[in-house]
Amino acid sequence: MTATHISLDDLPALSVGCTVFAGGGGGDPRIGELMAMVAIRELGPVEVRPLDGFDDDDLIMPCGMIGAPTVMMEKIPNGAEGRVIRESYEQQFGRPVAAVMPFEMGGINGVLPVAWAAYAGLPLLDADFMGRAFPELQMLTPHLYGMPGSPAVITDERLQTIVFTTRDNIWLEKLVRNAVAAMGGSACGGLYPMTVGQARRPAISGTVTRAIRMGEAILGGGDDPLAAIAEVAPMVRLGQGKVIDIERRTSGGFVRGSALIDGLGDDKGRLFRLEFQNENLVVIEDGEPLATVPDIITLLDVHTGHGIVTEMIRYGQRVEIVAFDSPAVWITADGLKAVGPRAFGYDFDFVPVAERASGSAPTRVAGGFRA
Repeated sequence: MTATHISLDDLPALSVGCTVFAGGGGGDPRIGELMAMVAIRELGPVEVRPLDGFDDDDLIMPCGMIGAPTVMMEKIPNGAEGRVIRESYEQQFGRPVAAVMPFEMGGINGVLPVAWAAYAGLPLLDADFMGRAFPELQMLTPHLYGMPGSPAVITDERLQTIVFTTRDNIWLEKLVRNAVAAMGGSACGGLYPMTVGQARRPAISGTVTRAIRMGEAILGGGDDPLAAIAEVAPMVRLGQGKVIDIERRTSGGFVRGSALIDGLGDDKGRLFRLEFQNENLVVIEDGEPLATVPDIITLLDVHTGHGIVTEMIRYGQRVEIVAFDSPAVWITADGLKAVGPRAFGYDFDFVPVAERASGSAPTRVAGGFRA
């Protein structure tokens, strides 16, 4: 990546990096990568700019796809959804959008906004509101600060568009999820519109460039992609194995299910159970959790180091199960209330994966991520 732009050469790295930090969610990025490729080939590289590169009163448009990732594999966007969302916000706020922003840095949602930014002639903000991917609309950092997700703009591939203004973000999730289900299980949306000044508190900065660095490390990692990954982001290795069973169902706008992974090599004799709701939620061995949300649980292809999103898990895959530390905001009391294991119905508390692995508390590092 050049200092300030995403070019055609950067898209493969961005796509790969987004599968690693997505924690299994966000949708397969390949469709978004192809759409961004067409846009950049036609209109040129997309500028990537940090928050400090904007005025405080500039309007930003957090956006991406909403719904079941399995549906997104066949029900693809038509390319104009970003324009429709942007025009709706500009009409509502009475001023132009100054930047496009991925609302989550995972899967297709880390790549598709690049295409929308290119078509709009706008920069892409080097930040997001998750630092990974989560399945529900109240699971974005502005919710922790009492900031509204509405007005939310939802549009499908037919450009049928709905604007939601709700009493709170829990109702936003309920109403948008029902609308997306009626639209066929997936749609595009804009959420949590705000000014740059308002975004300074909830934004997790540097996540776009971080994903590109991760993808570059994996693609250039030679015979040891896991070592290359660890150079970019410290990780905890949970085990290696073969997928021997996968149960997956699409309902209510989510992909829910689990995978059984039989240990191989040094992990022979171990059996891991991975459970997910769009994103990987927990890894369990012998009835005990090895890692849970909000830490980022990722299945990596043993041979390539590429992340495997939940809808692409297949019988027979050889995988490495790893976990990365959560962005710090999610391990606060409010963060765990929103996205900790109990928020997904599990009857146990969050323990950082590094602490489970080593028995010592992890330290915090700059940028909002722990190491």
